[in-house]
Amino acid sequence: MKTRLTNKDGEVRELTDQDVKQMRPMSEVLPANLQRAIGQRGRQQAPTKVKTSIRLSPEVIEHFKAQGEGWQRRIDQALKAYIQEHSHSR
Repeated sequence: MKTRLTNKDGEVRELTDQDVKQMRPMSEVLPANLQRAIGQRGRQQAPTKVKTSIRLSPEVIEHFKAQGEGWQRRIDQALKAYIQEHSHSR
């Protein structure tokens, strides 16, 4: 007999090693159109940003993260403001 993954309230219980062993690949259990939709981001509306890697001091990261969601966007805005303020001096 299979043990349900949810309780009577619909809450998912903690998975056991046995639960994980019984899992099957998505390709075996979902229709192809649903497989394509899962895990795929929609097309970017305005691909104006470039993915990069940058090292910042812990203080900078802590400051921006402390303000909550959107910390990377705020760093981008701060750098744009810096460029604007300093581009006149050439």
